[in-house]
Amino acid sequence: MLTELLKERNVPKLLAREQALELLQREEYGFLPEAPSALSFSAKENIIPRFCGGSAELHHITVSCTVREKPFSFPFFAAIPADGKPHPFFIHINFRDAVPDRYMPTEELLDNGFAVLSFCYQDVSSDDGDFTNGLAGLLLEDGKRKPADPGKIALWAWAAQRVMDWAETRPDWFDLSQSVVCGHSRLGKTALLTAATDLRFAFAYSNDSGCAGAALARGTRGETVRDICAKFPFWFCENYLQYIDNEAALPFDQHDLIAAIAPRRVLIGSAAEDYWADPLSEQLACVAASPAFLHGFDGSERPAEAGEAFLGGDVGYHLRHGRHYFTRTDWHRLMQFVRLHGEEKA
Repeated sequence: MLTELLKERNVPKLLAREQALELLQREEYGFLPEAPSALSFSAKENIIPRFCGGSAELHHITVSCTVREKPFSFPFFAAIPADGKPHPFFIHINFRDAVPDRYMPTEELLDNGFAVLSFCYQDVSSDDGDFTNGLAGLLLEDGKRKPADPGKIALWAWAAQRVMDWAETRPDWFDLSQSVVCGHSRLGKTALLTAATDLRFAFAYSNDSGCAGAALARGTRGETVRDICAKFPFWFCENYLQYIDNEAALPFDQHDLIAAIAPRRVLIGSAAEDYWADPLSEQLACVAASPAFLHGFDGSERPAEAGEAFLGGDVGYHLRHGRHYFTRTDWHRLMQFVRLHGEEKA
């Protein structure tokens, strides 16, 4: 049934990875900025004494870098189990800088053996049409963009890659073979773009990312390109506006973004009542991306039912009960997915 639905929607065949990345950046997200010409980190360690009862440490890190000969910095937090071992870790692109946060049950993640590096996306650039502040202000003159200049999602993805730069300096704390970038909603879109454009991430997790994230644009029953560009055109490059009411003309679809993460692993999470994100279109994107992976989507040929999870393939999918939210159920499915495939790799 799922295969037939893909045919009915005229979902195109997968593009080669480099072609897909060029088109996705040129036509949808804008091209990510180049890596910094200079990069350094400063740390305030153990900012909360005996964090989580002494079972973990919490550090505050500042990224300082040079971008196009101009200085830029932003902060993030690192919560690390205090057992002296390298751990699998999440780079969580979050809506807030709180630790813990309602979208990030930090102590629970630490108790399960994971470290968590988290930053607030608006510490990088504001979530609006202002391109004169933060990272955007360094890249653009007077905040004016050319058609393929980066939207805000591309800027937030660039920042997540700088957090990964820091993680690489601490192999004593982090198992770099089990690095995960994750986010919810617009930041789930960001997590997919981050991993697609940076091979250092072993896993990506998109939670309820919907339109311009994990959901196919063709045939969607949820948010459309018109809907998203009416409210959030600044998330994307200006070229994306030409596909309003014109999704069939897209030279790709969102399965190409998921497939660009291959041969690494990606998990897509949906919520049964999150109709705007269109769970079926997210599941269909997993199926359509499947041929790019060594072990593709390991699920049935029917739409998932609430509570089901298909975690056996390199591209996984789960559908929980409820609405648009980053829940503990989502985190536990993600930890289960990482453990399962981390054990396979070992």
